[in-house]
This record gives sequence, structure tokens and C-alpha cells, in this order.
Amino acid sequence: MAQALVRSTIQRKADEVAKLTSSIDQYEVIALASLYKVRASQLQELTKRFRSDILMKTAKNVLVKLALDRSARQNIQDLSKHMVGSNLLLLTNMNPFTLSILLDKNKIKATAKAGDIAPTDITIPAGNTGLPPGPAISELHDAGVRTRIESGSVWVMRDTVVAKKGEAIPPRVASVLSKLGVKPLEVGLQLVAAYDDGLILTAEQLSLDLAATARQLEDAHQQAINLSVNASYPTAETIGLLLQRAHLEARALAINAAYMTPAVAAEVVAKAYSHMISLASCIAKINPDAAPKELKQRKS
Repeated sequence: MAQALVRSTIQRKADEVAKLTSSIDQYEVIALASLYKVRASQLQELTKRFRSDILMKTAKNVLVKLALDRSARQNIQDLSKHMVGSNLLLLTNMNPFTLSILLDKNKIKATAKAGDIAPTDITIPAGNTGLPPGPAISELHDAGVRTRIESGSVWVMRDTVVAKKGEAIPPRVASVLSKLGVKPLEVGLQLVAAYDDGLILTAEQLSLDLAATARQLEDAHQQAINLSVNASYPTAETIGLLLQRAHLEARALAINAAYMTPAVAAEVVAKAYSHMISLASCIAKINPDAAPKELKQRKS
């Protein structure tokens, strides 16, 4: 009887490893996500959200390692080095950076437990709590929240910070937040590492600051535009700027060289007239009688 149970267990685990290996070989990207502090209900919600894009599998680390060892994928066995604690196996065909961003954007609001660290200042807003008078009043008072009774309900008199960012949430505060339905925590899957085309990418390598990356791309684009314009290298993006600069430089050259064209005739004549007036003024200083009549009329 005992031997039969052992054989059944061994066979079941062997079948599980075979299925894991088959799944691993079917997808382009294999990733590990930490299940630390992720509750069963939250995992179910995340599984529903990602069902069409990600296959999620939970299995003991030892079975996953066996499946990775049996896979024919190049270097995928190195993913085992990142398996610490409880992990979730993510199988997908999406880019690993896209996967990281997707997981980061799909965090779930969760209630706080005593001892959890407040991610931001946690505030109980002023207004109707919906709770009837009774024990709730003393619980709120213990959490530092002032209340009043109105229309048969407990009302919070003003916005009250009950936990500061970075502080551990006290048991009495966690209890009050739960009763009020306040969910101050964001819980999601934290990517540990991902395998893609023979490479193992860690969470740090996959973490992208999209705003900073966008700024870097904008800066690089502007620098490329400047280089193209300064080098007079025409592209679809810079041809307009190059033609404008060429037009302005050609116009300035024609004016400075007194080269008469319809486009600059007025500027050339105006410049010559200005030089003439300046020269006449210099002559008048030496011999006032030699000054042009026009200049004398101007002075009078």
C-alpha cells in the first residue's frame, strides 16, 4: 500500500515535470515572479487579467528546476539560480520589457495588515463612514480619528492621517482601515528574472523609467537634428531646416556683396544709402561746405 502510494506520487510529479517542460518549450519568454506577500485572491485576479497574454503556473521550485534542466532551450537552466522563496512561472510570447511594464501597471489595491509598511501617508477622509454607532467610535478614537454621530451613522470630522509613509501600520489602524474599506496597499507580481532567446535578464535590467527613457529619446532626437543641420546632411526631417538656413545665408551673402537681385535690391540700396550718409557725415566734420545739401537740410 505504501509502495503504491510512493509510486503514484513519483509518477504524478514526473507527469507534472513533463507538462512544465512542454510548456516551457512552447513559449519564447519564460519568467519568474515572486509570490512574496501575494495572497491567493490577488493571484486569482491577476490570473484573470493576464489570461490572454500570459500562462501562469505555480509549482514547487524543485519541479520547476527539473523542468528547466530537461528543456532544450539554450542557457535556460541558468534561470534556476534566481529561484528563491515562492515563485510563479510566467510563460508568454511578449517582449520581457513589455512584460515587466505590464506587471508594474497592473497592481491591485489591497487591505493592510498589522505590520505592513505604509507606501504613502494613509488618510481617512472626512465624511460618513457608513458605520453604526457602537464599537466603531472607540476604534476610530484609538486610531486618532475624531468622530461625531449624525443620522444614525458615525462621521469622521476631518481628514486624518493615521499612518505616515514608511511606518509600520499599527493593529488598531489596520482594523479601522479594513472596516472602512480603505485599501492603501498596491500588490502585484514582482518580476525576478526572465529568459529570452538564450539571455537571462534580471529585474534590475528589465526595470524601465518610461519618463526618463522618453526624455532621453527626445534629447537624442534633438541632437541628431542639430548634427544633421550643422553638417548640412539632408534627411526627411531636416531638409526644410537646411533649405531655410541656405536661403538666409544666400540672402545675407548677396546683401553683403552688394549683388543686385530682385529679392535683395531694396536691402542693398538701403545699405548703400546708409553708407553714403555715414561717409557724408565724416566729410562734413572736416569741411562743412562740402557736405551734401540733403545732409545740411537734415541738420537744419
